[in-house]
Amino acid sequence: MDIESTSQERSAVGTVASRPFHFVPWDGGCLFIGHGGGLVPVHAHYAIQIAFGSEPGIRFRTTESGQWTEYAGAIIPSRQPHGMDVTRVPANVVLFVEPETREGRALTERWLQRGIASVPDALFSEVARPLFGAYLEARSATAVEHAARQAVHVLTGGAEPAVVTDERIVRAVAHIKAHLDAPLSLEAIADVACLSPSRFRHLFVEQTGVRLRPYVLWRRFLHVWELLTAGESLSRAAHAAGFADAAHLSRTSRSMFGFPPSAMQMAAALPRDGRASIA
Repeated sequence: MDIESTSQERSAVGTVASRPFHFVPWDGGCLFIGHGGGLVPVHAHYAIQIAFGSEPGIRFRTTESGQWTEYAGAIIPSRQPHGMDVTRVPANVVLFVEPETREGRALTERWLQRGIASVPDALFSEVARPLFGAYLEARSATAVEHAARQAVHVLTGGAEPAVVTDERIVRAVAHIKAHLDAPLSLEAIADVACLSPSRFRHLFVEQTGVRLRPYVLWRRFLHVWELLTAGESLSRAAHAAGFADAAHLSRTSRSMFGFPPSAMQMAAALPRDGRASIA
């Protein structure tokens, strides 16, 4: 992960790295991908993390005094303490998957019963190389997102993401995305769907694969990263995504992802299609 931070944040988050990273989001997941990187001290967060170097050599450890272990790729459980070293790989990618989604549950069941899981070499070739190929050659957010979601699909053993088809939940999701800057209560969103809160809660999980509160929080963070990528200030991004202030956003980000937004160098957004230069 490419870390740039204040002196206070460096001790808690990581060392300064050389280049900005690109951010690509999708429902239930997102990634940061780019060149360069440093050492990230041991931390823990809510999201499941999948990490690869463009070639084997990314390293993790579970305590600050522990030995580094090298991986072709690693899958890290929710709330698992870990430090990361990406200084030995030319480029690296970190994917975050919401643990309550179908894919998150499948990753946990398949890989994450005993701490950090190592991705076998054969799967590394199948999932990491197409992802870096999409980043370095196609150079579009659409291509990177497709490769990332395919990687998650392979690693889950074929788990399919939830697809929202019920018009009532479609309306509710649209309402959530349009009102991230405001409080979003179960009762108010259920009213948009013309359902009772109890019926809405059940149908929302059935359609999206995740409970309402984690879904809303995930959408808030995706909005924050999108705004920061577009050059918005941390304070404005925090308010636009429904956080009380930048400090509230930073605290929640540390819990969710392991680092505050201010610790990231953010590159301009990749185009959805077409080519753009990648430094």
